[in-house]
Formats: sequence, structure tokens, C-alpha cells
Amino acid sequence: MSEKIFNPNPEFAKDAKINSMEQYWELQNRAIEDYEGFWKDFADEKIDWIEPYDNVLDESNAPFYKWFSNGKLNVSNQCIDRHLADKAEQNAIVFEGDKGDVQHITYGQLSERVNELSNLLKNKFGVKKGDRVVLYMPMIPEAAYAMLACTRIGAIHSIVFGGFSSEALRDRIEDAEAKIVITADGAFRKGKPYMLKNVVDDALDAGGDSIEAVLVVKRNNEEIKWVEGRDHSYNELIEAESTECPFEPMESEDPLFLLYTSGSTGKPKGVQHATAGYILWAQMTMEWVFDLRKDDVYWCTADIGWITGHTYIVYGPLAAGGTTVMFEGVPTYPDAGRAWKMVQDHNVTQFYTAPTAIRLLHKTGEDEPKKYDLSKLRVLGTVGEPIDPPAWKWYYEVVGNSKCAIVDTYWQTETGGHMISPLPGATPIKPACATFALPGIITEIIEEDGTPTPIGEKGFMCITRPWPSMIRTIWNDPNRFVKSYFGDCKKDGEAVYFTGDGAMIDEDGYITITGRTDDVINVSGHRMGTAEVEAAIKKHDSVAAVAVVGKPHEIKGEGIFAYIVLKDPSEASEDLKIAINKVIKKEIGAIALCDAMVFVPDVPKTRSGKIMRRILRSLAKGEEITQDTSTLEDPSIVEVIEKIVKEG
Repeated sequence: MSEKIFNPNPEFAKDAKINSMEQYWELQNRAIEDYEGFWKDFADEKIDWIEPYDNVLDESNAPFYKWFSNGKLNVSNQCIDRHLADKAEQNAIVFEGDKGDVQHITYGQLSERVNELSNLLKNKFGVKKGDRVVLYMPMIPEAAYAMLACTRIGAIHSIVFGGFSSEALRDRIEDAEAKIVITADGAFRKGKPYMLKNVVDDALDAGGDSIEAVLVVKRNNEEIKWVEGRDHSYNELIEAESTECPFEPMESEDPLFLLYTSGSTGKPKGVQHATAGYILWAQMTMEWVFDLRKDDVYWCTADIGWITGHTYIVYGPLAAGGTTVMFEGVPTYPDAGRAWKMVQDHNVTQFYTAPTAIRLLHKTGEDEPKKYDLSKLRVLGTVGEPIDPPAWKWYYEVVGNSKCAIVDTYWQTETGGHMISPLPGATPIKPACATFALPGIITEIIEEDGTPTPIGEKGFMCITRPWPSMIRTIWNDPNRFVKSYFGDCKKDGEAVYFTGDGAMIDEDGYITITGRTDDVINVSGHRMGTAEVEAAIKKHDSVAAVAVVGKPHEIKGEGIFAYIVLKDPSEASEDLKIAINKVIKKEIGAIALCDAMVFVPDVPKTRSGKIMRRILRSLAKGEEITQDTSTLEDPSIVEVIEKIVKEG
């Protein structure tokens, strides 16, 4: 092997659910040889079926695949009821508010809260199986109650991230034709209240005619507008409801939830996930990738408004019978030690966050983790984008004390759960490498015609067999579903799922994700992924973070424009720009040299850590910013960057 390999900690591995590469290959080869038998065994083992299914996989109407047809189950039962016999007193959720307030919610208490809300939705608002319920919520326990209450009565929830604008909220309400919105007056962030209910009001003032009621949770106690007959207090109404509510038997393929994603342009896509396949894979990946055990306390720092929050804050941990941490605030407030203090105080054993957060924590408090007892940590995870080697190194050595496995997980909203990831007790890890597809997931790196891409060369990252947790369709737009995901690549003449990402495989079979194939810059006819250029720039010791975009160039077609965040802003100079370009030339070649660089205090990111490249492209071109900036972690950064770009 050509680079340093980090082998699993032997002490950890001996008790891991998958504890060797031999065991991994045994599982994967079993899936390859008997695909349906593989999934049948796990479905029978993991799911608490109310009625058995007829067949494992129906491929008769590809790509509209069906899994476990006619089986009946309920996700609320899978996540709560079946655990009550032996886990009623175990913490299901540990909540910490922005201001440090803590709640411990046992499985018994979770059952009562979910049943109360289920009854309220049914009895007061007439919500029934198949109705759509929009959640516009902060990161508070009531958000999890609402998700699980919807699943209990068969309603389809659609969570809209609490940072989205009223226009974005309205669009999603209208597309889903939702019956009710569940929201909160607001929440707390960085010690201050922020509002949500007013955004709902603005959205409904401008549309959303299908909405019959708004249910409001009291959180920050700020004054809000009440619309007579439409708005209702959760805190007042919930008191009258019973803590007993039977769950609705759901068919395997009944829609579980919608989650809207936005492409670079056009109307948001309502990604539709089905009940059985989704919850099966959520539970399996929690057990495999995080090696969740009986007494573990697991913390994912995402928001429930994103798929990571759905699968790996609520459904996966609870289906697996674990304890999951919900956090209202940000990991750097009131100081850079907040995240590590929480790990210490709650005895966190698995910590899952985005590379953006890791880089920020590294930049703002490189030595902070050493001040806290992080000895309970066993698994560190990353999600959302490829992690660069310097961030990986700090995460491994400083946060994990060179003992914790790092699981660099690759997946998407549409996949429902992890597709490619190290297994902490089995996989020898190459830093910043996604490693291998999980057992049961058949990935291939191919050209558009299905030809395998040679080792070391970039190709299209495809999943060539359907899997249980995959997207079923785009809500009310099946043609867009087929075009978006099955229109680019073929294998043996048949359309296969294309992730939209590029990837390469090395001589050891390890997979590295190279970034979106549509996030490319065409320089003199050479297509370069932004992720590749960014990875090169990050290798300079002075660079904390970077975002690269294309800018029109009269000779090359497109030039490369880099926004660079320095570890020490005082180092900014023309000499440093020259030095960074030397690193790029060394790592990629002269074709990838940056035509322009600006040093900025930060880049515009959503609260989930996604860099808003469209805004950066507009700034590079000197265009007026017309994009919605309300979803940004810090909207004011746009004006700061714009001034820096104009000044050269």
C-alpha cells in the first residue's frame, strides 16, 4: 500500500459487530452471490413485522423498485414500543439547549410524549394516514416527538430546516399540499433568541392554502402573532391528551417522509422515502458504522432539517435502542470548548459531525480538546463532504487521542443512509478516503456507457443494484426522478443510479470521492473538480479552509478563483498567494493554478456546513447577489467578501 494506513484499535476490534476485513468480505460476497437472501436475513432479524412481506425485491417496474412488498410494520414501534420491555428507564434522548439546560428523556417518557402528540394530531386536527405534516422546528425534543408521532399515525412528515426563508417554506408546503405545520415560537442560538413562527406567518400570508392549522411549541417565550382559528398552543393542548395511542400498521412501501433538496436551479425536489427499507438500513448502519452498543451515548451534531438528522439523530439511534444527543446550539458557543465539554459531560462514545465543523473547531481551538476528558470516545465520524488530510489528522490525533476510528461516511439525502464508509473494527483507514462500500451496497466507478474506469482515474460514482433505503420517487414528479438519477449512466445496457459524484479507486480497492461532477471548472478544455483543487490548496500549512469556483476567462474559457480562509489572517500577502500556487502546481499541475485568490475571514455556508458556491460564483463575476441568503450561518459574510473582492 502506497500511503500510511491506520489499522483498527485491536481492543476495540475484538468486540466490534464487524471485527475484521474477512468478516466484511464474507458479508459482501454473500450479498453479491445471493442479493435477496442477504437482505431477507437482515429484514427478518431487525424488523418487528406486524404482518410478513410477500417478496424481498420487486424489480418489475425499474427504477421504481419495491422492497418487502405487502409487509406491515410501524416505525414508531420500531423505535420505541419494542424497546419498552427492557429499556423503559434508559435514556432515549439527551437534550442540551443553547444555554446549557439539559433534559434526559427515557424510552418510557418518549413513548408517552409521542403518544400524546399522536392523539392530538388525530383528535384535534383530524390528521390521518397519508396526510402531509410540515415541521419547521428548532433542535428541541418536540421535533423528535413530532417526527415519531407522524410515523405512529401514518402521516407523512416533511421537515423544513429552521433556517430556510418564508419563500422556501411556502414552496415546500405547497408542493406537499400539507395539512398542518408544527413549529415553535423560536429557539436560542449563541445565547440569543431567534424566531420561527413569524416565518411561518409570512409563508402562509403568501400562499400555502392547504394548511388548516399551525401548532406552536413554546421554547423561547418571545411574543408572537396568533391567528384566531388557525394557530394553536402545543403546550396547552397536549395536557389533555392520553399517553396511550395504538400505532397504525403501515405497508412497507408506504411513504415515510418527504425531504426537499434544492439543485443548482429549479423547483425543490421532494425526495420520497419508504417505510420498511429506510428504517432497516438506518438501524443496520447505526450498528455497523458506529458500532452502537448497549451503554453508548451517541452524538450527531446535525440538524433534523437535513437527512443526517433524520437518519442519524432520530431514526437510526432509536431503532437500534441507543441514546442519542440533541443539541440546540453551535459547537463554538460560548467558546471553542463547548463541543468537547458536552462530550465530557454526557459521556459521549460516538461523535459525528461535518468536516466544516472539524476545521472550524481546529482553527478556533486547536488545543481545546486536551482540556476535557474525552476518554469515552470510541468512534469519530464525518459527513457531508470529503475531509481533507490536515483536518483528519487533527481529528484523529487530538480529539481521538490516536485511538478512535474515524468513519468518513459517504451518502446522500437520496440514499437514506451510508453507502461507503470504513467499519471501525475492521477497515484499515487511509485518511480522507471513503474506503469501501458497506455490505449489501454494490457500487461501481464507471464511464457513462458502463465501462469500468481504470484504477487511479476519475469516473462516475454509481450504485448498480437497488438497495432498501433508496429514494422511491420525487413527490408528484416521477419523470424528474428518472431523469435526475437514472438518466446518465448505464450498466449492461440498463440505467443505474448515478450519485452525481465523481470518484476513483486505487490499487488496493479503496474509493475516494472527488466531488460533484457538475461542480467542475473547464480550464482550456480540461475539466477539474473544485474538490480536487481545494484539496491541493488545503495542503499549504497556512490554509484553514477554502472554496474554489470558476470565473469567466477570455482565453481559457474559465479561470480558477479561490476564496481562502487562513489560520492566521496576518499572514495574508502576495508572497503567500505565490506559495499556494506552487503547492497547486506540485499537487495537480500548472493547468490548475489559480488566476485569482482572495483571503477572507470565512466562506458563506448554510447551518449544515454546505458552502454556497452559487453566491461565490456571483461574487467572483461581480454580479449582484440575488440568491436567498437567509439560510446562511452568517448572512453578513457575503457583504464582507464582496468588499474584499472589489478591493482586489
